[in-house]
Amino acid sequence: MARVAIVTGAARGIGAATARRLAADGMDVAVLDLDEAACKDTVDRITESGRRALAVGANVADAQQVASAVARVADGLGPPTVLVNNAGVVRDNLLFKMTDDDWDTVLGVHLRGAFLMSRATQAHMTEQRWGRIVNLSSSSALGNRGQANYSAAKAGLQGFTKTLAIELGPFGVTVNAVAPGFIATEMTAATAARMGVDFVEFQEMAAQQIPVGRVGQPEDVAHTISFLTSEGASFVSGQVIYVAGGPRA
Repeated sequence: MARVAIVTGAARGIGAATARRLAADGMDVAVLDLDEAACKDTVDRITESGRRALAVGANVADAQQVASAVARVADGLGPPTVLVNNAGVVRDNLLFKMTDDDWDTVLGVHLRGAFLMSRATQAHMTEQRWGRIVNLSSSSALGNRGQANYSAAKAGLQGFTKTLAIELGPFGVTVNAVAPGFIATEMTAATAARMGVDFVEFQEMAAQQIPVGRVGQPEDVAHTISFLTSEGASFVSGQVIYVAGGPRA
């Protein structure tokens, strides 16, 4: 029987690439996003490949919606034993301009969302005595101007990851984090637009600061998540893997 994975924020970008990759690895995938209709393309591509997929609309920061979503996945696909906490938003601003809502929204989606999704799915994992949780951190966890909220959330996810690895390890569940650097997605394109910079130029400027000489693609992150959710990664837990093209200068 195929493993069942839930990928949050899977309508586009890193989440969509990860959902497709896990399906290619032989998993059935619940494609979860705030907008259920936006999941259609990802679901269609997975089903066309021969695997089962389910579109699920939910706000990961809402406990009731999370509980309902996980129950729906369990009923529709089977008990989820793989969880990728990828859902995220940005509300960038310098500290003196950052609003309470900017802070609460980012911490809510990233940290509270990962907490709620992990809490809801761990019951299935511990019952099966097998599970994989991968949390999406970021190189911004090391600090990034204008991202006090995002940096705090992504750094918090690293501590959350290590604690869950300790708690869930005895039940056959590994928990790791992936911390991407610059990845070409709609989110980074929106950042370029806010700065008034052409996205191609924005990527070229970023690539000059990356040792491998290019920006990352969603598939780069998906490949790493694929390994961490595999049988072969059963002795890797509580780790943070930077997928950033080299050390940050």
